[in-house]
Amino acid sequence: MSDAMQHDPSRRETKKEFFVSVELFVSNKASMGLRKPVPPPPRKKGEKRESLRASDDSQKKLKEKSSWLTLSRTAAGAGSWRPATCRLSEEEDGCLMNVYIDETTLYQTIYVHLLNHTDIRPADRSLFYRKDCVGIHCVSGQRWSVLPSSEPLYLHFKNTEAANTWVTLMRSYAMPEIYGRYFSPSDGGLYRMWRQVELTIIQGRNLGQSKLYDELAIANRGAEDPGIDLQLETDGADMDVYCEVYINEVLSGRTTTKRCPGSTDWHEAFAFCDLPPFENLEILIWREKKLTRPILMGNIQVFLSDFRRGETVEGWFPVLFGDMGAPSIHVGDLRLKLKVDEEIILPLSAYSDLLETLYSRNCLDWMSDLEGRLQLTSLSSQVLSISIARNVLLDHIFELADREVDGTPHSHNTLFRGNTVLTKTMEMSMAWYGKGFLEASIGPVIRRLYAERITIEIDPARSQGRSAKDIERNVDQLVYWCQEVWGNIYSMRGECPVEMRRLFSHIRQLVEKRYQVKDMPNDKGRELPWQSVSAFCFLRFFVPAILHPHLFGLCPGLPELSVQRSLTLIAKVIQSLANLNASVQREEFMRGVKNFLTSSLPAMIDYILVVSTLESEKARGPYQYSPDRHERLHVMNSLQRRGPGMPLLHREAIPLLPHLLDIPRHLAIITSAVIRHSRSYPRQSSNDPAEAPLDAFCARCFEIEQRALHRVSHLAARHKPSDPLSVIGTPPTRICYPLSHRQNYRTQGPRIILRHRLQLPVTFIGCCQRTRLV
Repeated sequence: MSDAMQHDPSRRETKKEFFVSVELFVSNKASMGLRKPVPPPPRKKGEKRESLRASDDSQKKLKEKSSWLTLSRTAAGAGSWRPATCRLSEEEDGCLMNVYIDETTLYQTIYVHLLNHTDIRPADRSLFYRKDCVGIHCVSGQRWSVLPSSEPLYLHFKNTEAANTWVTLMRSYAMPEIYGRYFSPSDGGLYRMWRQVELTIIQGRNLGQSKLYDELAIANRGAEDPGIDLQLETDGADMDVYCEVYINEVLSGRTTTKRCPGSTDWHEAFAFCDLPPFENLEILIWREKKLTRPILMGNIQVFLSDFRRGETVEGWFPVLFGDMGAPSIHVGDLRLKLKVDEEIILPLSAYSDLLETLYSRNCLDWMSDLEGRLQLTSLSSQVLSISIARNVLLDHIFELADREVDGTPHSHNTLFRGNTVLTKTMEMSMAWYGKGFLEASIGPVIRRLYAERITIEIDPARSQGRSAKDIERNVDQLVYWCQEVWGNIYSMRGECPVEMRRLFSHIRQLVEKRYQVKDMPNDKGRELPWQSVSAFCFLRFFVPAILHPHLFGLCPGLPELSVQRSLTLIAKVIQSLANLNASVQREEFMRGVKNFLTSSLPAMIDYILVVSTLESEKARGPYQYSPDRHERLHVMNSLQRRGPGMPLLHREAIPLLPHLLDIPRHLAIITSAVIRHSRSYPRQSSNDPAEAPLDAFCARCFEIEQRALHRVSHLAARHKPSDPLSVIGTPPTRICYPLSHRQNYRTQGPRIILRHRLQLPVTFIGCCQRTRLV
């Protein structure tokens, strides 16, 4: 790969080549076999499905789970990250992506045109404790590598924008999961599918408490290593546990390590999206001891194909230990919260009436109706995504803010303090636009506080047995960490995203105008607009992230109780500073931070003014002309040229940049939730004009359901069980479930089967779950 080709735009345009610098995860096994092979010839496009189908069964047998031996919880344990370069090139018969190490050593070649969209998906941060990682899941027939490998290829990009750009680029050459291609040539198919699993591992109880389990574990370990100290294995006081999450036999996430035995709290959430057809979800619980390898404590298995769609299930799941052919032993429980989504997505034209209805009002009004009248709290993010794709979200927020800020006497005392649709939407908008800003502002210092296990306590009631000097040292330590946190926040004020600046600027100017602050007493007149900005920027953005950094992706897992107390004290101080309040706190023991607050007030005012002032239109330094930005524009231009030649459903399946949005998918999720709720809680017809918009919205959703039913029924009628094009496997259950149903939980060996038996037939009976119809 020559530098001349990489930097020659005209040559690259002709060759349709794309380059990106990444970090590549290389397992220890793979690193031993690196060499400089001759690049393999491109694979012909016509050979793609036949070779894969013929070897499908054998490949499944050869697949191995990527356990801690290959993907360690720390990168140094079983592999390392190495600088690499990816070159994606469009060939005559397909699309290849070469991955080079050290610029010249070819590590792997991926036949991108043989991949499915579901083979290219973001990797959960918990795998490597890194953001912006993308996993490419391919088998031997879809790639060439220096060594035969069944491991996914993991690439770490410089930033989220680069990761999203390359996910979009690769999926534009890969195959979406489209059904009924021959039955609707104008659309390129009848419909496509999308799946997601949301899992929260809340806590464990009685893990590893079975005496029989300990005896079996000792026997198994003793057989593996006769020299092991068996007495050490039975000592539970030095035992830690963690969980690994597998979906369809692929390691997809892992928890942090927690102390055991006793009650084990994780409260760690995972969202696995863009999944292939469901098989099963398995959670392996591992136990660790010093100087020994982890051993398996037990597992939980859930058959996702039988799981109720679109509804959250929470409860205790038994952890079982034992082989398939032997009786299983109950060795504890995990409390899980699980939600499984599987959506049929129609062409965008099928949603035209719903979109017209949706566009007829402010999106925040729809959020209010869906949440307040239908109790659908989970749809706000979908409506928000559609508004962002249309580039109208900020205007809609401005409109609602104009309504809420009424300027009446004494209303400024509670301005933006309530939990309204406006404040909730502002929170979601800041979380959406400000992820990188939040990470840069407080991420490094919070992780340093985690790593050093900083313990701060200045409350005498909580510090029994400590001398006055110890408490005074803790006050000094609190002031030091508050300075570290605030200093980092202040230093990044110029990097506030333009969307957040627009929001803060509008809020500040609106308050100044409506409350006529020039006519108010001097202090109140000056501070009210500033406090209105800090009510969002700090009360609803920075302070919650300081209190709960694991919920914002800043740190893995819950902190230790002592560290959590330190974060709480720091958050109190930063919030007081944001309130422009330098007076002594209600707690007398907080008196020691007064000097810090007083000296930092001018900087806080400056910070608020900077983040609530729009920048000039001039270019922001070298960013406008950076090579990364030029490469992203090259990708977007290529997608724009190739788009018209793609089938409609294929083109719509390619996510929109820069946020990977998919408008038909968001509409399908909204439709499913509204239909499900309407079937469970039938709405009564009303003559109230205020109900008319929501009634029209629900009517459009039922119309879409009928269109989807027609397409699915048409495909099912054309393929009989004896048809060679029919699909192996059970049909996926679809969205509409009645309220009355029975749940039957039963165990079979170590497996936990969760089945929902409906008293009424399912509205949509899909087909073609495991293989695509072409």
